[in-house]
Amino acid sequence: MSDLPLTRVALTAQKQAEIRAAVRAATGIAFEDAPSRLAKTTDAEALFHFLSDPEVHGPIYNLPDPLTPDTVLAFIQRKLDAQARGDGLLLLRFDDAGEVVGYSELDIWPEWGAGDLGGALRPDRQGNRAGVNGARHTFTWMFETLHLQLIVATGALDNIRTARMLDGLGFDRKGEIISHRSDGGTRPSRVWEVTRQAWFARHG
Repeated sequence: MSDLPLTRVALTAQKQAEIRAAVRAATGIAFEDAPSRLAKTTDAEALFHFLSDPEVHGPIYNLPDPLTPDTVLAFIQRKLDAQARGDGLLLLRFDDAGEVVGYSELDIWPEWGAGDLGGALRPDRQGNRAGVNGARHTFTWMFETLHLQLIVATGALDNIRTARMLDGLGFDRKGEIISHRSDGGTRPSRVWEVTRQAWFARHG
């Protein structure tokens, strides 16, 4: 069983089914600039190119290792399988040249009505609060579209940028866990959570 979420309130079978159906039906997030869409296996090369930038993959512990076109393709396929089950999504954002400028990876626990968001934005797209605004938009979308009751986020203990963003958005620090990579590696991670009620009380 996953260590996450740390807060667990069991949902009815009907509520769980609604979340799984919403995950299966999701097609993307309507950002004003570079709206996201579901990743496809044909996106493997473009996503690999994006993730190969050390500034992108450096802070992210759960990416494929080694990072190759084949492991990225397998990563996409795993998330497609997760969507078919109703418990995960992988969304990509593209620029006008067809290059990936950002991605969002969602892990969903329908039994708890909870979801975990990870991802990255290309360095040249950061600044002017683009990352914060994109995260805020995505969190709202997760609550509204996927019918979640709780959102979880994690970050390395020395990841000051993520900590500042999540604290500023009103997430509560819940403690620390040991995060496990698919290759067997581990990393201490700080955990943040925010409930649906707290989110909309703060962000409208």
